Amino acid sequence: MASPITPPRGMRDFLPADKARREHALGVIRRTFSAHGFDEIETPVVEDVARLHSGLGGDNEKLAFSVLKRGLDADDLTAAIDSGDLLSLTDLGLRFDLTVPLARFYATHRAELPPVFRAIQIAPVWRAERPQKGRYRQFVQCDIDIIGEASQLAEVELITATAAALDALGLKDCTIRINDRRILNGLLEYCGFAASRWPQVLISIDKLDKIGAAGVVGELSADGADSAAVLGGILEQLEPHLADGGVALTVEAITSILPDGIDTDAIAALEGLAHALDTLPSGVTLRFDPTLVRGMGYYTGTIFEIAHPGSGSSVGGGGRYDGMIGRFLGSEVPAAGFSIGFERVVDLVELPTGGAEDAIVLVYDAAVPLDRLLAVKSELIASGRRVRLEKRTKNLKALLDRAGASGFGSFAFVTAETGDAASLDVKAIG
Repeated sequence: MASPITPPRGMRDFLPADKARREHALGVIRRTFSAHGFDEIETPVVEDVARLHSGLGGDNEKLAFSVLKRGLDADDLTAAIDSGDLLSLTDLGLRFDLTVPLARFYATHRAELPPVFRAIQIAPVWRAERPQKGRYRQFVQCDIDIIGEASQLAEVELITATAAALDALGLKDCTIRINDRRILNGLLEYCGFAASRWPQVLISIDKLDKIGAAGVVGELSADGADSAAVLGGILEQLEPHLADGGVALTVEAITSILPDGIDTDAIAALEGLAHALDTLPSGVTLRFDPTLVRGMGYYTGTIFEIAHPGSGSSVGGGGRYDGMIGRFLGSEVPAAGFSIGFERVVDLVELPTGGAEDAIVLVYDAAVPLDRLLAVKSELIASGRRVRLEKRTKNLKALLDRAGASGFGSFAFVTAETGDAASLDVKAIG
């Protein structure tokens, strides 16, 4: 029996209707981001492997696809296996996100870019994930980033543009959960965790919605049980607030659920952010979530994530990453970004029904001369119609059903006697 012919695991083909839905959503996102003053760029799908494994990508570095060097032989492979250094066999890797390539892009082209650069990147990325619903090995990210703006204007513009894109896509009831890495670090310090353990503790906290407070404590108790117990008590007190989607972005509401002594500047900054964003679309709500982590290790300040009731996972996220570009330039450059998780968002988007009336199928007889058939088609295209040619078959209903499913709203017969487009008897499909 022949093996099934399918794409590689975690990667997908898209039929015309799926592709149309995706392109519609991408078009809406592009137009919205552009309207908010962002410029689209493009970077290579591969970067130097050393850059991808420089510690900027967090756990996603472990999921990077690497590309073998050219000209390797069996001795090279044996030596790498013996030394345990398989990365020495590679020099390039597929990008696992769009932020690391953006940082390299900015370092390369800084002299040609404005002091404050607003970038759009919409492109596929690759991760060696364990495929499951909503998680793929190849997927599209829709990123906007602002480089060179140290003030909260960057976060305000990013959140405003992203909320506008969600609204333009027709997504209502979105919640943007907001936190600040300085608040998280303050919580860990209050609990007594050594700074060297913070990255691992944050990884455990990031699982709170899956394993609960008890699960987080269990993961952390093996090393530092007292600190884990303090954190567990805080998380248990926070869980009712998290079940309600978080708390209001005010100093009073935030300080009421946090221990004393947490970074007051970071808390005041969140309230200031909420004041600046009080004109967001009605379908978008801002909430404070002190357990929001964001997995990437490069975040340094404000972090945010989009939740939607139609998705079991976040549909976007981002934050401030002031330290990343300095790794390439040797001088600090402020930066912040927001990424829409396109694969999850597109499943929530309805394809507009408009446009079918301008799409027509010409069902032609075999006896129609090609020059006449193409002349009629060209005339319709010139008038702004979308036109498909279909040879007449015995099962006309099946032919028209397929055309209707592809977005065609009308059809007409073309025979040897047909003159021009004006003579066609156009009928609705269905």
